[in-house]
Amino acid sequence: MTVTRPPQRVLVVDDQDDVRQALRLLLKTAGYGMVGAAAPDEALALLRGDDFAAVLVDMNYSRDTTSGAEGLELIAQIATQWPGLPVVAMTAWASVELAVQAMRVGAVDFIEKPWNNARVLSVLESRIALDRSQRERQRLSAANALLASEGSEGFIAASPVMQRLMEDLLRVAHSDATVLLLGENGTGKSMIGQLIHQWSPRREQALVKVNLGGLAPTLFEAELFGNVKGAYTDARQERVGRFELADGGTLFLDEIGNLPLEQQPKLLRAIEDGEFERLGSSRTLRVDTRIVAATNADLAAEVAAGRFRQDLLYRINTFQVRVPPLRERREDIPPLARHYLAAACQRYGRAVPGLAPSAERALLGYAWPGNVRELSHAMERAALLSTGARLGAEDLRLQPAPSLEASLAGMTLEQAEAWLLRKALREHPGNLQRSADQLGITRQSLYRRMEKHGLGEAASES
Repeated sequence: MTVTRPPQRVLVVDDQDDVRQALRLLLKTAGYGMVGAAAPDEALALLRGDDFAAVLVDMNYSRDTTSGAEGLELIAQIATQWPGLPVVAMTAWASVELAVQAMRVGAVDFIEKPWNNARVLSVLESRIALDRSQRERQRLSAANALLASEGSEGFIAASPVMQRLMEDLLRVAHSDATVLLLGENGTGKSMIGQLIHQWSPRREQALVKVNLGGLAPTLFEAELFGNVKGAYTDARQERVGRFELADGGTLFLDEIGNLPLEQQPKLLRAIEDGEFERLGSSRTLRVDTRIVAATNADLAAEVAAGRFRQDLLYRINTFQVRVPPLRERREDIPPLARHYLAAACQRYGRAVPGLAPSAERALLGYAWPGNVRELSHAMERAALLSTGARLGAEDLRLQPAPSLEASLAGMTLEQAEAWLLRKALREHPGNLQRSADQLGITRQSLYRRMEKHGLGEAASES
């Protein structure tokens, strides 16, 4: 699906050069470009070769100067061949009958010559805005239909930020570009990786997922590249690695920010060249695998700290997508809650209760530090414990965040500093600069304090 912004140029069709020039100057003051055509045939040729935001059509040309027949014919052709394109009729021989005819064959409005500048701009701006709004509704309708038809259950995009993200995903999914998904834990990066695969030309092939943060260092090569029999102790048979399993399909590398530095060159080569050797073998294998990676870490900061290779970062972030936390997409919370509640009730064979206004207020007022994953668990708990036909705020059993005073009570100065560091790192996972800003210290000072309290891995664990 290609999403295009409506063009901001107006086609003016009039056989008088001075009229075209006057409208060119007027439209320029309002920020529109203008292309002129002296005759209907010329206008149709321009429309076939380019896109326009609207068309201003004079009603009379060489055939006669009063009937408006040529203008009506042109408007009808435009309406048939370019449905939805706003067409505004204009003539010095205004009449109610001609205006009605023009609207009947496809014009959206009518302007009388000599025109009023404010009237011309008002008509164009309102009609172009309406056309843009209709295109937006059609685009979202098509995108949501695609989500529903592609097994994307649970991916809710009601908020503007998620609608923009969905547009990006739809565009990039049809390419083979490497995608890097950034975002806090629980935001749904794994589901989005699955959507990218489902929407891609590789959808008929395998989607293989591997959590790089959970791989034992000794098993890294065997897991990703496979091994031959006897390559290491306990290697009792030949094994196919994840890259091979994903040949022709997509390999989803989760928690790539947790990959130890010494293993990164091997991964870089496989991604860059599509070549590797099974552990214990000298035979080079080649695969055609699309890479989608995900992390909650600030990889730029990791590169600066010497924990992540810059060339690997460049290789995996051809297209970078930030998945927003739930607190930044609150319009999605009620529909997500209903979705997870219905799914849980179906799983446990229970009737699906409605959400009372108090429950919706509680859902919207909660911070959701665990993001979509926490919301899913909360609705599952509510499905199990609810007894009425509607869920109230009390049924959700959301725990309010402890006050700062209560959290710091009884701590030493050292413990309080460590607690505040952890809190800032949790609230801005993968973004050390924001954590430092919240604490009112420099990034270098944050590094020193993290090292002091043994929080060197906090950014990738939160």
